[in-house]
Amino acid sequence: MYEKQKADLDRLQYAVTQENQTERPFDNKYDNFFEPGIYVDVVSGEPLFSSANKYNSGCGWPAFTKPIVPVQQKRDSSHGMERVEVRSKKADSHLGHVFNDGPKDQGGLRYCINSAALRFVPLEKMKQEGYGDYLNQVEKP
Repeated sequence: MYEKQKADLDRLQYAVTQENQTERPFDNKYDNFFEPGIYVDVVSGEPLFSSANKYNSGCGWPAFTKPIVPVQQKRDSSHGMERVEVRSKKADSHLGHVFNDGPKDQGGLRYCINSAALRFVPLEKMKQEGYGDYLNQVEKP
């Protein structure tokens, strides 16, 4: 499943989503990007994170306080560390990791996500691209 989408990924997107690699910190598309919209899995298009839950953590990768929909979490003991890996449910894409050092007033989690695993859908294009059901996740009341 998703073979065509995987074939269309660039080298970095494939390495991150399919080979569990990590892109370089501070040198990626969405670290310092704060436009309104949602972030979807670059492979499946599954909605993952809202700009309303994105913040500047200073870690060098996009950081979110929570996902739009539940994501898979797996124990990751690679590189001599104990971490919790985050993966998309539909395409099983490696997204990044979740840590317990996020903003306390927003639940205390920091989803540290690779830009290469994401595609941004701007607020003004969400309806047109089939993400209209998620407008309430982005727009502030």
